[in-house]
Amino acid sequence: MALEIGIVGLPNVGKSTLFNALTDSNILAANYPFATIEPNTGIVPVPDERLGKLADMYHSQKVIPATVTFVDIAGLVEGASKGEGLGNQFLSHIRSCNAIVQVVRAFESGDVLRSDSSKDPEHDIDVILTELVLADLQTVDNRLPRFAKEARANPKMKPLADDLQKIKDVFEAGNPLWKDAALLEAYHEHFSDLQLMTAKPILYLFNLDEDDLGNTEKQAELQKLVAPAPAVFVSAKLEDELRGLDEPDRDEMLASYGQKEPGLHKVIKAAYDLLGLQSYLTAGEKEVRAWTVRKGSTAPQAAGVIHSDFEKGFIAAQIVDYDDLMAAGSESAARSQGKLRTEGKTYIMQPGDVVEFRFNN
Repeated sequence: MALEIGIVGLPNVGKSTLFNALTDSNILAANYPFATIEPNTGIVPVPDERLGKLADMYHSQKVIPATVTFVDIAGLVEGASKGEGLGNQFLSHIRSCNAIVQVVRAFESGDVLRSDSSKDPEHDIDVILTELVLADLQTVDNRLPRFAKEARANPKMKPLADDLQKIKDVFEAGNPLWKDAALLEAYHEHFSDLQLMTAKPILYLFNLDEDDLGNTEKQAELQKLVAPAPAVFVSAKLEDELRGLDEPDRDEMLASYGQKEPGLHKVIKAAYDLLGLQSYLTAGEKEVRAWTVRKGSTAPQAAGVIHSDFEKGFIAAQIVDYDDLMAAGSESAARSQGKLRTEGKTYIMQPGDVVEFRFNN
C-alpha cells in the first residue's frame, strides 16, 4: 500500500533535520532557504514492539514491520501560490501526497536564522494555510466555469456545480476544506481528481526546544492553535542527537528530558493513524510481519494485501488476539484455551489480530 506523507513547512523550521532522523539519512540540512529543492523520500518502519515478542515465540527467521513513506518537500514562503520561492513546484509535490505533516518552529535559536516568512507559530501556521487555500482556490476557479456550463445544459449537473461553488466560497473566506465535513465528503465523492491540498488530512508537528518537551502548558497552547487537527511535539535537535546512540545511551538521554520513547516514534504512529491505517499480524517460523490495511477493512480485503488470490479464494480467517496469545504463551495453549476463533467474510479487522488465512487456490 504505497501511501506518502509530505513533510512541509517554512524554511529553517527543522524539516530536513527531522527527515534525516526519521529515515536515518543524511540529506542536506542547511541554514538557508531552499536547502531542499527536489523532494527526498524515505520509507520508515512503524515501531511495534509486538513483532519482536512474536518472533521470540515462533522462533521466526525474519521480522518485517509495517512502513510509512515520508517525503521531505522544499520550504514554502509567502506568495508560493503566486509563484514566489519554488511556488508551483512546491505545491505540485504536496498534491501528489496522501497527507500532510506541517513542521512548525516553536524553538528559539540564534544559530538557526528565521526565514523572512517566519515570525511565531501562529503566524507561520497561517502563512502555509493561506498559501494552500489560495492554491486550492485557483484550482477550483479553473474548474468551476466548466461545471457551470454543463449545469446549464444538463440540470442534473446543477447540484455538483452548486457544491463546487460552495467549496469556492469556503476558500474565499480563507478557510481550508477540512473544516467543512459535509463539503469534504462531497469533494471526495465527486471532485477528488482536483487534488485539493486542504482536503488532505493534516498533522501538525511542533519543533520545540529540548527543555520544552516536558512543558505541558506550552504544548496545550500550541495545540489550541490547530485544534481539532492532531499535533505532536518533538525536538529535532534532540532527535538528531539520538541518532547513532546505542539503546542504553538513547534511553538515558531520553529519560534526562522526561521522555520514554523517541519523539519520532510518536510522529510515525500519528502519521500512520492520520492516513486511517492499522496493522494486523501474521506469525510463523519463516517470518513475523505487520500488514497494513485501512481501518474498517474486512478479512477478505486484508487477505488481499498479502496476495490478490487470497482475497478471491477467501474461505475464513483463523484469528487470535495478540494479548490473549501472549497471556497463553503459545499458539497451541491459546487454542486449548479457546482463544482462537474462525471469522468469515464480513469480519472487520482489529489492530490486535494475529491471523492465518484459509483460501482456495
